[in-house]
Amino acid sequence: MTFTDLFGSKKPLIGVLHLLALPGSPLYDGAMQKVYDQALSELEIFKRNSIDSVIVENFRDVPYYPGRVPAETVAALAGVSREVVRAAAMPVGINVLRSDGEAAIAIAAASGAQYVRVNVHMSAVVSEQGIIQGMSHLSVRLRSALRSRALIFADVGVKHAASLADRGLTSETRDLAERGLADAIIVSGDRTGAETRADDVDVVRAATTLPLLIGSGATPENMHTVLPKVNGLIVGSYFKKDGVGGNFVDEARVAAFARRYSTGADG
Repeated sequence: MTFTDLFGSKKPLIGVLHLLALPGSPLYDGAMQKVYDQALSELEIFKRNSIDSVIVENFRDVPYYPGRVPAETVAALAGVSREVVRAAAMPVGINVLRSDGEAAIAIAAASGAQYVRVNVHMSAVVSEQGIIQGMSHLSVRLRSALRSRALIFADVGVKHAASLADRGLTSETRDLAERGLADAIIVSGDRTGAETRADDVDVVRAATTLPLLIGSGATPENMHTVLPKVNGLIVGSYFKKDGVGGNFVDEARVAAFARRYSTGADG
């Protein structure tokens, strides 16, 4: 399976389902049904407004594990993701924060999701959770062992982090494509909701022929500036009430963004 198999010639507009806090995390309130209900409610908003894909993400499980997440997180994410896949009628991705690529691959295999996002696929970064080391050698091998066809969308210059040894976006991008076997590259701003720098997009675009996605900071005002250079957008914070990542999805903001996006995203 390839990026084109998933999305055809269209540049996908991808929404993010920021789940309520899951079992085991400090903010979990003991009501798992609410997690299911909120995810499916926000999914319906995205469907009504013709969003092309969604990523299921444990956004509210702060503070995140810097490495592998525990069994209860994998179980909860797999359960919710399966319900999302069944209801979505669109490609679904999985992102296990802070950067558990193996868990994401396993959840995708169990739920039927078509791709995963891995924040630190290769190299090592200093993040808000300390040092995080990429585990592409494990997640890519697990994908093969599970006979999974899930694509791997890998971040370069990951947000809320800095490279432990800065090798530059060009080298990191080439390694993700050539040695990490990534299927698409994501470039973002320096934190959640921050606009992605145009210069960074240009550097990454020049370094790879893989599909390139903007991972943060896209708005109706700037989207058509970056769209010619990339293959799609991932939008999280802008779709929320007041544009704040921790709030719930605001249908008016989704609808306004989707209307403007549809005028420049084909081809």
